[in-house]
Order: sequence, then structure tokens, then C-alpha cells
Amino acid sequence: MSEFDIAREVDGTKGRYVIRQNGEEAELTYSIASPTMVIADHTGVPDSWRGSGAGLALVERMVADARAEGFKIVPLCPFVNAQRRKHPDWADAFNV
Repeated sequence: MSEFDIAREVDGTKGRYVIRQNGEEAELTYSIASPTMVIADHTGVPDSWRGSGAGLALVERMVADARAEGFKIVPLCPFVNAQRRKHPDWADAFNV
């Protein structure tokens, strides 16, 4: 896993994983379709963080939570989908 401190925020059927550093935020937003299905909507990382691994850390956290809590991820976000393809060992956490 990563060295990032990732917070999880949920508001009704919407949620996000967020990393806050130096007044900036990286986030992975999602929609809760059902108790067993979460749609990864968007990953946003500040340009100054490019190459830091923040985006990957957000996806790793979502995969870990999916496994722990029993939901599947629908990778609507192109970044999340690209990471899914790079990590075949994550297949159990995705609904594709």
C-alpha cells in the first residue's frame, strides 16, 4: 500500500476517497449503485502530484475496501479501468 493518508467520505449515494496535502486534494469519486455495487466515477490528481502514485493509492484503497466490505467496483473512470487492466490480481474486486 501507499504512504498516503486517505480519507473516505460518504454522502448518501455518493462518496469519495481523498488525499489532502499542502492545501490540495486528489480524489476518486464514486456512486453507490447498491450495497454490492459501487461505480468508480472519476479520479482527479493535481498536476503537481503527477507521478507521485496518489491516483494508484486511491484505487488500491477502493479495491481493499471492496474486498473487505463485499462490494464490486464498476470501473467507469478510465484511470480506474486502466489500473484494473494492469493488476489482474484485482479481478475479484471488479464487476466488468
